[in-house]
Amino acid sequence: MIPKKLLPREKTSKVLVGNVELGGGSPISVQSMAKAFTTDIDAVLAQCESVHRAGGDIMRVSVPDVTAATALKRIIANSPIPIIADIHFDYRLALAALEAGVHKLRINPGNIGSSENVKIVAKEAKTRNVPIRIGVNAGSMPKDILQKYGKLCPQAMVDAAKREIFTILETGFDKIVVSLKSSSPALTIESNKLFAKKFKYPLHLGVTEAGFGMQGIIASTIGLAPLLSAGIGDTIRISLTEPPEKEVIVGREILRFLELRKYGPRVISCPTCGRTEVDVSAIARDVWDRIKKLDCDITMAVMGCVVNGPGEAREADIGVACGPGAGLIFSKGEQVRKVSEDEIVDALVDEVGKIDGE
Repeated sequence: MIPKKLLPREKTSKVLVGNVELGGGSPISVQSMAKAFTTDIDAVLAQCESVHRAGGDIMRVSVPDVTAATALKRIIANSPIPIIADIHFDYRLALAALEAGVHKLRINPGNIGSSENVKIVAKEAKTRNVPIRIGVNAGSMPKDILQKYGKLCPQAMVDAAKREIFTILETGFDKIVVSLKSSSPALTIESNKLFAKKFKYPLHLGVTEAGFGMQGIIASTIGLAPLLSAGIGDTIRISLTEPPEKEVIVGREILRFLELRKYGPRVISCPTCGRTEVDVSAIARDVWDRIKKLDCDITMAVMGCVVNGPGEAREADIGVACGPGAGLIFSKGEQVRKVSEDEIVDALVDEVGKIDGE
């Protein structure tokens, strides 16, 4: 296997969000956020369930008013994953969320209000041992910090987080998580790198308002991959204009391809070219449909010709190197048999069963 070239994980402090650990070398968790109105409890719970089934670890919900805060109690009681309350403007909503039993708070330094209000929330969070995420967003920065620097920049983002950190620490509470997000991947990367040099609180990574479809996926990947590769980041959220489970799937794949978490089987396949003499696309898709729900950490290679095929097939747990109407099947680096094109899918799935049963 190719050796890892990622830098060691940054040593951050550890907090507990329900039953999910953040920081301190814990596995990098994947979050999403409910898209439904929080007052539509059934819809929110349905999204919590879909995120859970997709492999998500944590769900955040917006709390814009008292009615939403009241709905939290039922959501928390019935959600399969921990719930974070997203609070803006009114610190009293944070207190109501804590009363409802929320597992974590997110507050925004740009709009939560005075330091005294923040301290009130921190004291109550301390009593309940509920962590607080200081969520710095480029689109809602504290006005005085923007005026100080004259523009949005990494130092301004870090200063916004720093001020809120020191305010919370004055209460004797230190269960703090921080995020520094922008719709610009470059600003997101530089802000988080700068913060990681100065502080050791767990970092929640994300490119905010990344967009939809391929643009959003690419923006998020560009923003997160350099940080995660540098050992920075303890939990991630992919902010897409898509259903919550889509955010989780993209986040999982980023972590999987960086070899930071294992999420079941993976199929790699060649892009095909004029040398290809079998239907690689059909074979790869058919295999994936048959193994994607298995709970096993297996990499399978479906390769269309003899240029890279044998090498890739040997490096994978299971692979096939195809030639004219046939394929050589490999398992754990060894060639095990030759089959016709219409036997390839069954042969590959059969080898998965052998490894999975060991």
